[in-house]
Amino acid sequence: MQPFRPEVSARLAQLAPPLLSQLDEMTSRMISILERTEGAYTEQGPVVRAELFESSRANLERAVRTLMGDSDDGGRAALAAAREVGSRRAIQGVPLETVLRAYRLGGQVTWEALRATARAAEAPGDSDVLLEVAGSVWHVNDVQCAALAEAYRTEERRLAGIDDQARQQVLDGLLGGRGGDPVFVRTASELLALPLDGRLVCAVAPPDESGGPNLDDPGARLLKRGVRSVWGWRSGAQVGVVALGTRQVGDVLAWLTELAGGPVGVSAVVDGAAAVASAWRLADTAARTLPPGQPRVVTIDDRLPEALLSSSPEITRRLVEQSLGRLLDLPADERDVLLDTLTAVLAADGSPTRAADQLYCHRNTVMHRLRRIEQVTGRSVADPRSRLLWQLALLGADHHR
Repeated sequence: MQPFRPEVSARLAQLAPPLLSQLDEMTSRMISILERTEGAYTEQGPVVRAELFESSRANLERAVRTLMGDSDDGGRAALAAAREVGSRRAIQGVPLETVLRAYRLGGQVTWEALRATARAAEAPGDSDVLLEVAGSVWHVNDVQCAALAEAYRTEERRLAGIDDQARQQVLDGLLGGRGGDPVFVRTASELLALPLDGRLVCAVAPPDESGGPNLDDPGARLLKRGVRSVWGWRSGAQVGVVALGTRQVGDVLAWLTELAGGPVGVSAVVDGAAAVASAWRLADTAARTLPPGQPRVVTIDDRLPEALLSSSPEITRRLVEQSLGRLLDLPADERDVLLDTLTAVLAADGSPTRAADQLYCHRNTVMHRLRRIEQVTGRSVADPRSRLLWQLALLGADHHR
């Protein structure tokens, strides 16, 4: 900001300081206007909106302190902040016109607050002071908007230059175990604008019946929530690496559920790129425990028993044969009734009474069916090991079907 005449600077030193106590109110007013007039901001998730509040408040405070004469860096910090905002908004997918309007709105809010303070003071000569300040404020605002736009377009060109093939190559490297190579990780993180040194999860979505993706444009959808990710294909399935930052994994699961047209497996949270390959295997295993076509998102921790069974088909088949065996060979009507009864009894910790409530039948009916199950399988419901084998075998039989 260009230097003011001494008398103007002296008056600003009196008018500007009260604005520091109004920063939260000024920021809230600015955000309220943006959310009413700019749909791009209302589409963003709570994390982005919270970041918008913090960055807007910081910019307003910087402007007020400049008016007070506290800034002695020639406006370099303000220009650097504008460039940083431009790059970040390009990554978040907020239109440039929207970002520029927000920045100009910040200048307007600052000017209006200063004018209100001057009116309340009712001091002679303030009109001339405000007139001189106004020209300087809008000039500085224009310079900062130019810096912001330049940074935005630079980042936009960089992101546009990352074609699908390059993105897939980086993803293949991460899933293939190159996450332990610091040089590769640094290059991948810069190329994708994706932080790979923090909390990450991997997601796997098998294709739909036509071979197409089960998740509809997940990268762009998550980006609107302020979540960076990279997506591609691996072993015929849609695969994504998602940077959680400080977010809860439950939020990402909920957002993926909104997009899922079929089964989606998600890994446990891992720390850093070196663990991405392992996370991918866990997510892939979780996805394979779900029936095809079922729109459901699960984590590996939700499906540990099923994951164990799906990883050893031969052992699973043997477990089913030894634990349920002849029960599965019965006529369909009898088989299904007995399997439903066994499932209900196991869910009720072996209690026929509670199982009868779940099945809407008499306790004696459940007892009769249990005796039939014990007779056919050669196992006893009173035996804890038999109950464990039955539970695993039912999971294995369901997965096999």
